[in-house]
Amino acid sequence: MALETLLPTDIDDLAKRVIEENTAAGRKVVVAESCTGGLVAAALTEIAGSSAVLDRGFVTYSNESKMELLGVPLDIIETFGAVSIACVWAMAKGALARSDADVAVAISGVAGPGGGTQLKPVGTVVFAKVVRGQEGEPEGELKSFEPTSRAGVRREATLCALELLLP
Repeated sequence: MALETLLPTDIDDLAKRVIEENTAAGRKVVVAESCTGGLVAAALTEIAGSSAVLDRGFVTYSNESKMELLGVPLDIIETFGAVSIACVWAMAKGALARSDADVAVAISGVAGPGGGTQLKPVGTVVFAKVVRGQEGEPEGELKSFEPTSRAGVRREATLCALELLLP
């Protein structure tokens, strides 16, 4: 039997919508991922026609990679941490600046099972969306997912990021 898709059906279905709707809108996207480790880009590239939409993806798991590849200032990481709205705003802005995309989404979080704190427990994930030419602050959102498992947190974060990529 042939393997139809590598990812769960809900992720695959949403990725298909992202590709179809952004193709229709003539939009290109870029993603900057930390805790999802490339799952959003992987979901998009599962879909035929994704090359018309996905400009590129950055997997910036370490703080150093966030600074080197996306230009996240050290003072943001030192002041607010990598799992913060300020950091994902900077990640999204950096990804957009380093691409030909029209929209950027960035994700950072604590997938677990360790690494959580009282202020940022396991399951805390932050997202940002930046649209080229849009005035004002980027969209930012903090979500607290039920930390049932590392895979569960990463799955939910991937779904949320894909939703943000819809036009």
